Amino acid sequence: MLPWFVPDVGAVFGPYTYLASEVAFGAVAFALLYRAGALRRAAATVAALYPVAYVWDWYTLTIGVFAVELRTGVDLLGIPVEEHLFMVVVPALVVGFHETIHDYD
Repeated sequence: MLPWFVPDVGAVFGPYTYLASEVAFGAVAFALLYRAGALRRAAATVAALYPVAYVWDWYTLTIGVFAVELRTGVDLLGIPVEEHLFMVVVPALVVGFHETIHDYD
């Protein structure tokens, strides 16, 4: 049960909830990276981390460590398409925050 002040976005987006959250946070990451002039640094970070993240994700999904709910059901290379986006968005968001904070040094 969610607290009264936390909206149930799953009720709004249904099977597109995970995808919508990745798009929203991806937009934040892009805005931060663009502002900081760090799109290339983020792309390099994502390219370096993606293969490891893919193997890790595929393995954990295969052995049943976690289940992805509220997703589209579209798989690509054995894992949900939303997970592919997650593996791009998370490092991009981290680099975006780092570069934005670093601008204020």
